[in-house]
Amino acid sequence: MTKAAETRGAAKPLFSYRKHWAHRFGVAPFLPMSRAEMDTLGWDSCDIILVTGDAYIDHPSFGMAIIGRLLEAQGFRVGIIAQPDWRDASAFRALGKPNLFFGVTSGNMDSMVNRYTSDRRLRHNDSYTPGGEGGKRPDRSVIVYAQRCREAFPDAPILLGGIESSLRRIAHYDYWSDKVRRSILFDAKADLLLYGNAERALVEVAHRIAKRGMAQDFSDIRGLAFTREATPEGWLEASAEDIDEPDEGRMRKDAQSEGVVIRLPAFEQVANDPESYARASRVLHRESNPGNARPLTQRHGTRDIWLTAPPIPLTMAEMDGVYDLPFARAPHPSYTQAIPAWEMIRHSVTIMRGCFGGCSFCSITEHEGRIIQSRSEGSILKEIETIRDKTEGFTGIISDIGGPTANMYRLACKDRETEALCRRPSCVYPDICKNLETSHDALIQLYRKARAIPGVKKVMVASGVRYDLAVKSPAYVRELVEHHVGGYLKIAPEHTESGPLSKMMKPGIGSYDRFKRLFDAAAQAAKKQYFLIPYFIAAHPGTSDEDMMNLALWLKKNGYRADQVQTYLPSPMALSTAMYHSGFNPLKPVRRGASEKVDAVKGLRQRRLHKAFLRYHDPENWPVLREALKAMGRADLIGPGKHHLVPGWQPAGTGKAGEGRRTGQKSARPQSREFRTNGLRSRGS
Repeated sequence: MTKAAETRGAAKPLFSYRKHWAHRFGVAPFLPMSRAEMDTLGWDSCDIILVTGDAYIDHPSFGMAIIGRLLEAQGFRVGIIAQPDWRDASAFRALGKPNLFFGVTSGNMDSMVNRYTSDRRLRHNDSYTPGGEGGKRPDRSVIVYAQRCREAFPDAPILLGGIESSLRRIAHYDYWSDKVRRSILFDAKADLLLYGNAERALVEVAHRIAKRGMAQDFSDIRGLAFTREATPEGWLEASAEDIDEPDEGRMRKDAQSEGVVIRLPAFEQVANDPESYARASRVLHRESNPGNARPLTQRHGTRDIWLTAPPIPLTMAEMDGVYDLPFARAPHPSYTQAIPAWEMIRHSVTIMRGCFGGCSFCSITEHEGRIIQSRSEGSILKEIETIRDKTEGFTGIISDIGGPTANMYRLACKDRETEALCRRPSCVYPDICKNLETSHDALIQLYRKARAIPGVKKVMVASGVRYDLAVKSPAYVRELVEHHVGGYLKIAPEHTESGPLSKMMKPGIGSYDRFKRLFDAAAQAAKKQYFLIPYFIAAHPGTSDEDMMNLALWLKKNGYRADQVQTYLPSPMALSTAMYHSGFNPLKPVRRGASEKVDAVKGLRQRRLHKAFLRYHDPENWPVLREALKAMGRADLIGPGKHHLVPGWQPAGTGKAGEGRRTGQKSARPQSREFRTNGLRSRGS
């Protein structure tokens, strides 16, 4: 078998492995967090110990619960160390030494996004902590936790996973330190990194370690990152390093049957040359389709980081198997205070993963992939019945039935062969691909069956709706409005102007207008007063002051007073982050002297100005907006009329705080299954 065949082979079914011998201990009510619980279960040790920055909630909306229960189903004894005191190693010895490995994650969210605002200000609460208390996890939690695991048990293998590790698998720009950092695998001094939806890779790795330990070759497993000294024999390197050349690592025609690995610009190169950083980002995102992606390698000093091809998406049967695992569907009983994220998510259902929107600021496609992985109708309905029968406090309301995007359920490319060859970063930008199936019939049927379940009064759709897809199905919009909206529906046009929208890879505002007409017509026909709540991004790369002014005028014209807005936050590895850091557009070819430049909004004053435009109605922002409008030559927008943006007068006692300086405000609502960047969800809606 050739190297290419090895890396693109068929996936082994997730639940087809012979169970580890410890399966005889059965299913734990909760995965143990203490020695006393281990004793009750009859365990003398844990095979695998998972360390997480979140409180342990045994529910399928929380990554550690899914991973823990999946490993348990494979026969392993799994323990949880949740939100340990990271100041010394004693907390990491609480369950003893794992027989196989430590699995380390920051939790459902990136720890830096969790702890800091887009202005790098410290947050004082944490939705994944009992009582919402902040400060229960360190900055860059994965690195700190991994180091403490190594200190506790120097010879125990350490595997990294989750959103924080996944988005730092290669050299990446770190917004909080304003520099390019090396792959997190080096800083954490871990053995392996599992990126993306890691179930398939984790199960394979766990069984292999159980049989032969760590001293073996894992390079044929998809979705892994590890270090090696150099490219081994039998592999052909396609170089993307030299940005004076147009070649971005494309496969040579004479090497189709060979094992091809793409060499990215080295860490030292991307750290010192922003244009090289943009090249590396472009190549990484181009190699994201499991059907045609090739391994990547990047030099860090004297060693390489090696990324195997992206994981094969789970089948519907495998997704059902994962979500049908025996979750307790509650926080661990040791907690005495409410956990905000749990309160928000406890009555919601995840129906799919992934997003083919490809929004450049978003983290979903980078982490979960663009191929939609859907659960079966039967599995979803069964979970709703379980919520009805077993979840405390259920009042008949399913709070959300969705995922990263509400309306991508069971949508896919019409031709699997075409899908396997495609390298488009988005299936819906600049236009919806002709090969994309856009029928919402399966989703409409699911909605109808869900709300017909006895004991269910209402099924809400709280996930963001991809409106350019929804307009393809007026029947879906009617169904949504008549039965699944609770007063308002959130959607995310992100901007009105073509400049920033083209950098975001978002549709023009005309798509929003078409959706609004359908929405309003459906609401009128249903004799209901419902509203759309649009989300917008301030200070995204490629956005000028004039763009923000025009957006503010659009908001005022349409009667919107946006409150849920936030300045763009450059999350690690996103295409928008490459624009922000490098000043070049990785959506276009990157070559020295021929790369497209992008203006990034970096100064705190300008970033706050852009946010102030979104909140044009707040008197605290009027002084800075008046000053900006005068400087832009648009003093004609200052005055008392409807066509004016801000008045010329100032209410007493206002105007001194300014945007970003208000005090006494609570932070955004709890984040649930979605990784938030820029104040929005990390999704493609």
